[in-house]
Amino acid sequence: MEEAKQLFKKLKIYSLLDLALIIPVSYNDTTLSTTLTLGKVNTLEAKVVDSSVYQGKLRVTFHLTQSGRRLSSMFFRVTPYHHKLFEVGTSHVIQGKLEEYKGYLQMSQPKSIRQIGKITPKYKTVLKESEIASLVELYVTERNLFNEGLDSKEVATLMHIHFPKSMEEVYENGSFKPDFIAVLKFVEAFNHLKKLRGKKVDFPALKALHGDIKPFVEHLPFTLTDEQKTVIEAIQKDLSREDKAAKRMVVGDVGSGKTMVILASVMMALPHKSILMAPTSLLALQLYEEACKYLPKEVNIALVMQGKDEGDYLEADFIIGTHALLYKEDLPQASLVMVDEQHRFGTKQRASLEALAGGDEKKPHYLQFSATPIPRTQAMMESELLDVSLITTTPFEREVLTRTISKQDFPNLLTHVKEEIAQKHQVLIIYPLVEESTEVPYQSLEESRGFWEEKFDNVYVTHGKDKQKEEVLLEFREKGDILLATTVVEVGISLPRLTLIVIVGAERLGLATLHQLRGRVGRNGLKSWCYLYSNSPANERLTQFCQTTNGFDIAKLDLKFRDSGDILDGTIQSGQRFKWLDMGEDEEVVARAKNRIKIS
Repeated sequence: MEEAKQLFKKLKIYSLLDLALIIPVSYNDTTLSTTLTLGKVNTLEAKVVDSSVYQGKLRVTFHLTQSGRRLSSMFFRVTPYHHKLFEVGTSHVIQGKLEEYKGYLQMSQPKSIRQIGKITPKYKTVLKESEIASLVELYVTERNLFNEGLDSKEVATLMHIHFPKSMEEVYENGSFKPDFIAVLKFVEAFNHLKKLRGKKVDFPALKALHGDIKPFVEHLPFTLTDEQKTVIEAIQKDLSREDKAAKRMVVGDVGSGKTMVILASVMMALPHKSILMAPTSLLALQLYEEACKYLPKEVNIALVMQGKDEGDYLEADFIIGTHALLYKEDLPQASLVMVDEQHRFGTKQRASLEALAGGDEKKPHYLQFSATPIPRTQAMMESELLDVSLITTTPFEREVLTRTISKQDFPNLLTHVKEEIAQKHQVLIIYPLVEESTEVPYQSLEESRGFWEEKFDNVYVTHGKDKQKEEVLLEFREKGDILLATTVVEVGISLPRLTLIVIVGAERLGLATLHQLRGRVGRNGLKSWCYLYSNSPANERLTQFCQTTNGFDIAKLDLKFRDSGDILDGTIQSGQRFKWLDMGEDEEVVARAKNRIKIS
């Protein structure tokens, strides 16, 4: 048993179904062939009738017992063992590829096999064949599979795959039968969901929160969307419980109004404190500005960032900050902890955050917000670990036209840029690199900077390594006409006058990133444009992107095109790679697996 534990560790196996899902890559079949099939591996009974050595090679002639025909074989790497094995008069079961030459049957270097009538699965793992085979034999049993919650069809399928009686039982045209693949998809989803469920631990909450959101909602200069209201109601239910601290992830598309959900949650927490952590000081600052603008005046708000604080965080009802919060020794305990764009924090920072959300026995309510839409299938899976809310609509109709353009469209682009600036609108141009590179067939930020600065006024430039990037973005927001940047501006700073974005070398970016960038324009309902500048504009992926506006559909497209060598940007955070399950297509399989888990 101890030995098996070590082997499981080596295989990174945590559940019985993990082991059952290690599927054979091929099979070694020693069932006797009933007919002679040329060009294929045959297993035949044969008797040696002649053997001779020719130029160091051993030539053996066999008499095939069943068909009565003769077959000659040549052995190239010959050892004394071969001579002894294939002595005239000995009987064998030989296996090898059967060929015919001028009417004579031939088989090059056949193997003499001892055990016939057996199909042996071949596994490709870090273990020796014999080790993995004995683990499978020991643990993958009907009884164990039933105990895992599988039904009789699923159990039978896995047993057939690991212990086939014949190849026809498993294979159809050289690969697994379609209904076997359907079962493997289900088992993969079911196993993953079970593991997630096992990780879910509930703690009692520090406090039940019942703050009134009316004073906030009634003073908003706009009406909340139905989806915003639904999410807010779900959070109200979460926060009102004392027996269970909330754990909810709110995924909203770019510009879907997540900030209002955050602010409503702050109101629910009153008179107790809430904390919000954001990955960049720019995001923290923006959330602070919006909180000051929309929350009732009597709510005391503080901002904590490296090198500068606003307001007194010891007294505040609502503390907004970057990871600088984690280094404050005297941070007051909050009953509600929120994190924006959690996936942008490192694992260490997330752990410190958990500690900040501390309390040994009781935990604060915990909400995380993300603007990276995930495929619905993934949302269904994540919901085994925490509650998930999706906001798929935007508060106002965004009219953003997306087009692919290339070199010959450049003069028209320049005209369009001038028109937008004339209307006091702003333009953003995204370059793939800061400096020139032989790898990338596009101009870099530095190379093209001179062109724009010569032709236009108020041109601002920033990129990831720019120490001043926050100041540049804030100054551009007030005074700029054109901003040249690399993908750093993906971070959600709101630029209300931005109506035109050009993404250079768009085919090099993942669709989720393109969608985030496109989300920078048209934030206030102004008619806007997103131009994807590419040397190969007839790109199927970009064409489909132009026709898709909803981030959740984009996430699905990203999966569809994932294998075409895209630069993928962590949309699937858990790093879970499924072998059979397709996150884009198999929503119904995951739904079935979830139902099965609810019953079990």
